[in-house]
Amino acid sequence: MYRHVLPELFVNEDHLMSYLEIFRLALSNLRANLMRTILTMIIITLGITALVGILTSIDGIIYSMNKNFSSLGANSFSIERKFKNLRGQRRGVKRMEAPVISYEQARKFKKVFENKALVSVSYAASSSGLIKYLDRKTNPTIQIRGVDENYFTISGLDLAEGRFFSMQELEYGLDKVILGSDLVKTLFDGKDADAIAKTVSINDQKYEVVGVLKSKGASINEGADKRVLITLESSRIDFGKKDPDFDIIVASPTTEVTESLISEAIGEMRVIRALRSYETNDFEMTTSDGLISFLKENTTKIRAATIAIALLTLLGAAIGLMNIMLVSVTERTREIGIAKALGATRKNILDLFMTEAMLICQIGGLIGILVGIPIGNLVTLWLGGDFLIPWAWIILGFVVCTLVGVFSGIYPARKASALDPVESLRFE
Repeated sequence: MYRHVLPELFVNEDHLMSYLEIFRLALSNLRANLMRTILTMIIITLGITALVGILTSIDGIIYSMNKNFSSLGANSFSIERKFKNLRGQRRGVKRMEAPVISYEQARKFKKVFENKALVSVSYAASSSGLIKYLDRKTNPTIQIRGVDENYFTISGLDLAEGRFFSMQELEYGLDKVILGSDLVKTLFDGKDADAIAKTVSINDQKYEVVGVLKSKGASINEGADKRVLITLESSRIDFGKKDPDFDIIVASPTTEVTESLISEAIGEMRVIRALRSYETNDFEMTTSDGLISFLKENTTKIRAATIAIALLTLLGAAIGLMNIMLVSVTERTREIGIAKALGATRKNILDLFMTEAMLICQIGGLIGILVGIPIGNLVTLWLGGDFLIPWAWIILGFVVCTLVGVFSGIYPARKASALDPVESLRFE
């Protein structure tokens, strides 16, 4: 294997040419044992594919959830009544509910706060809605929500067909409805235009369809495309409860003023709910960016587990590569003796075997990265996100491959470089 290149390789004083020849000879040696090389590369490729693919998928999931939660507005926060868990002596944990946020309180807050930020008041009218059109009907588990004029803007909703509610419809509580895309599939065979101006029945109450929402796709909110929106006034009339609880969402103009707006909102709500100075808040603020931070913190453990699993796979590949390199040293003992007899130094032999190990790892890693990126992005696209190029995980993949190459190649290379030339030439 060495007979054609060894004289030029090890006698040449030009170190650059020497390294180039070492690289060329390493490629030649890998081609000479092609099947062995390919099998080793496959193990490396699978490990890097798992590493890059899963981490890219996680990034895609976070991106998709961020996009979905951002439908509440990047700078928004919601106001909800507070729930407390109280531990009893006999009956275990009890859940104490604060008084509901009434319609009057929500409207008063909106009026006071409307000059500072965009405020939306909505009402979860029912979680067991049954929607019918002619002989077709949905499952009786549809979420029905009454909304005001600001809900669409703050929630980032877009229409596939039709329009939003007019101010007159909102003011007088006319029986108009906007359907999610999944409901249109069930009731109108997915034909958005056919749904407009049709009359559907919601729990036996007639509503005219004025709009169809664009699909949100697969998301953390499984009912995103099964929502039914009606006017806030009609929800109070048709789905009134004894103590209805209204939701308030506030969208601040910029991120910088969000914290100050939250402080002001707390003060206003305390006044509106007539809390005394020594009483704690019976409501709470929830920010959309807080949800994202929570999700990111929890996915850190998933990332760590993914990296650990991929590293275990690569550790097996590294041990396999080391074993193959040791076998190669034994098979090429006589050739190593010839190389040393012609002037090769220990460093030349060390560089040659290390180059072979690094080439196997880097080529396998490159293939793994090229395969892992599209696999990971399939999940991202399925979740409705955009194509991601995970530069951090690409760099991690190359770093891991380098470490595997060094780990698996250093011992066989040192063993090869330490062979005695005289004993090597006698080796049969």
